[in-house]
Amino acid sequence: MELEGTLREHGHRVTRPRSVVWQVLDDTDGHLNAQEIADRVHALDPGINQSSIYRTLALFTEIELVRESRHGDAATWERAHGDAVIHLFCDRCGAVHHHHAPGIERLRRELGAHPGFVTDAIDVRVTGHCADCNPG
Repeated sequence: MELEGTLREHGHRVTRPRSVVWQVLDDTDGHLNAQEIADRVHALDPGINQSSIYRTLALFTEIELVRESRHGDAATWERAHGDAVIHLFCDRCGAVHHHHAPGIERLRRELGAHPGFVTDAIDVRVTGHCADCNPG
């Protein structure tokens, strides 16, 4: 996904904070929480303040450049991707893993046959324990 074109398409400017936050998310394969994003942004440009980072994350979520995943009070962000992914949340350490699930597209087609409802996005979450936290 191209940052500049998407921002302009939605009537927004390309700013330094937006470019740096995008660079951090684009260079990451997976989910980052707000503190991880802020730490990486500040490593690239210490002059970008926390509120700019949060505003940028909100904007990117709104225009669907990124996906926000919530689990309890915790939130993580990642680059937007198709729906054919199940998010696996570790209840112990908070890690989020992707499980590619082609069956999600079949579910989308089935939901499309439901009269009176249009599916925008499918977000499947499974909770449990990751291999690092599983004691056996």
